[in-house]
Amino acid sequence: MEQISGEALQSVLLAGARPPRPGPLSVSATFGWRAMLRIKHVPEQLFDVTAFPVLMTLMFTYLFGGALAGSVDRYVQFFLPGILVQTVVMITMYTGVALNTDITKGVFDRIKSLPIWRPSALVGALLGDVVRFTIASAIVILLGLALGFRPDGGVLGVLAGVALLLVFSFSLGWLWTLLGLVLRTPNSVMNTSMMALFPLTFASNIYVDPETMPGWLQAVVDVNPVAHLVTAIRGLMEGNGDMGDILLVLVESAVLVAVFGTLTMRRYNRRA
Repeated sequence: MEQISGEALQSVLLAGARPPRPGPLSVSATFGWRAMLRIKHVPEQLFDVTAFPVLMTLMFTYLFGGALAGSVDRYVQFFLPGILVQTVVMITMYTGVALNTDITKGVFDRIKSLPIWRPSALVGALLGDVVRFTIASAIVILLGLALGFRPDGGVLGVLAGVALLLVFSFSLGWLWTLLGLVLRTPNSVMNTSMMALFPLTFASNIYVDPETMPGWLQAVVDVNPVAHLVTAIRGLMEGNGDMGDILLVLVESAVLVAVFGTLTMRRYNRRA
């Protein structure tokens, strides 16, 4: 067999221009698309963004509507912005579950060896989940309209409310991403996330006006970021959104990213 000289091999390797290194945006978009492809191969993942929103909206509307507001039509006007928040916020925990699944299957080790912008795998996964959050939001709103929800803020108010919800959910996803890196199994990530989400969503203004609660519980609701989000979205959809409420949610979202995003990347670099 004829031997190939080093000079000949080098000339072949250097014959074409070296492709440019992919930028952070393109790599993050690629990982976001990867997160969406999981739905193609595992359609069961659509359950949490289709059946779950429908189940939650119908169940709580018809269970509490007559008792709390006298009728379903009156209650859905108050309730729908809240159940929209609860539905999407509950779904955010699957970001950490999916990351931990990649770690347990060894996919994480292959990703971290790639010569790419280091946070891109995490940012891309969160961006892919934003698409799932949007689908869930659309289902809840359409179902609410069918049940009699009529937002005085119109289309712009609803879109602004959904946009604010997506910003907060993306930011909250960094907390579950950190748990996905720290905890050992997907089940432990899910259980820990649920333990945090249940107090945040139920000890809030999603279901009832906080004025009907005991004083100590009102104090909890007053400092609950989920309650702040519900207040801001409810105001936008009712057409009387308060800029102070909106800015508070945006500041809280920025704090979530600054704190948990930083801790997540430190943990990520340590593992890498």
